[in-house]
Amino acid sequence: MSVRTNRPRRRLLTATAAVFAAGALVASCTSNEPEEENEPAAETGGEAPSGGNDEPGETVVIGFSGPEADHGWLAAVNDSAIAEAESYDDVELRTAEATNDANLQISQIETFINEGVDAIVLLPTDGAQLTEVATRAMEAGIPVVNVDREFSTPFAARTTILGDNYGMGVSAGTYACGLIEENGIADPVIAEIAGIDSLPLTQDRSQGFADALEACGQTVDNRVAAEFTVESGEEQASNLLQAAPQIDIIWNHDDDQGVGVKQAFDNAGRDEFFFIGGAGSANAMRWIQDGEMEATILYPPTQAADGIRLARLLAQNKGMSDLVQVEVPRRIVLNAPVVNADNVEQYLPLAFES
Repeated sequence: MSVRTNRPRRRLLTATAAVFAAGALVASCTSNEPEEENEPAAETGGEAPSGGNDEPGETVVIGFSGPEADHGWLAAVNDSAIAEAESYDDVELRTAEATNDANLQISQIETFINEGVDAIVLLPTDGAQLTEVATRAMEAGIPVVNVDREFSTPFAARTTILGDNYGMGVSAGTYACGLIEENGIADPVIAEIAGIDSLPLTQDRSQGFADALEACGQTVDNRVAAEFTVESGEEQASNLLQAAPQIDIIWNHDDDQGVGVKQAFDNAGRDEFFFIGGAGSANAMRWIQDGEMEATILYPPTQAADGIRLARLLAQNKGMSDLVQVEVPRRIVLNAPVVNADNVEQYLPLAFES
């Protein structure tokens, strides 16, 4: 089965331009414009670049704690952090056992505090529940780098590094608008397969998608929510297909649950729509190469690796040499570019396995 794709080579639309046109761009959202002519910089661990801040310095001890890798994206997050630390001779990484138990993660951070590590990189199981212990680490003079799931107060972290959930939705919606225009689709039927609706990240992705669609006069016609799992993806996609006999564009928030979503498409023999994914899994990128998927929107799994780099700079009292104001920023939001047939070869080496 080959899901409908747009064959002509086309310009990758920028999310920022569309939302500016709609007047909906919020100040905290970064640009989602992909770089067409330049290959993306490698974001995974490997040999540390030479020169500047990457020259070896005083050895620092960094504690890292993240959730259990029960999801391909989370496994990639953990792996990239470890690989990044190994690329530096002056970093000693102490990795806590991955867990989805907030109380256990709290005890892990308490251990790091008692050991007097130089910095902590923390992707919390629950940002609110880990806020108090992270604040204690900061009060003890240990800089905390908060990854992906935000704490309840800015006092709990020296630096926060995030993927752009709202930007993912903007990129997906802007790209959908481009498909509608380029293919002359009249009265398009647009569907959305979200993740867990109670999570702010899902709400942000859906809001960004809706805002970008509004820019071209469109709305979501059919929507279901899954649970970021293969099983839930297949179940909810099947429900969606039964409810909508004709669909022109489907955006699925998460490529891990997309394995089940794709299975539902195959089972139903449905291929009349453009299929857009989210996160940037290797499966999704191979489907793009094979013409079975139109595009996916990146949600970088390298956030913890970037966290390791920033923690090293903070612990060594270094700044960011590429900035005029050299100090490490308090908040960094990563880009959410579109990956399609035009640039998939560039991004596939950075993809994670579901």
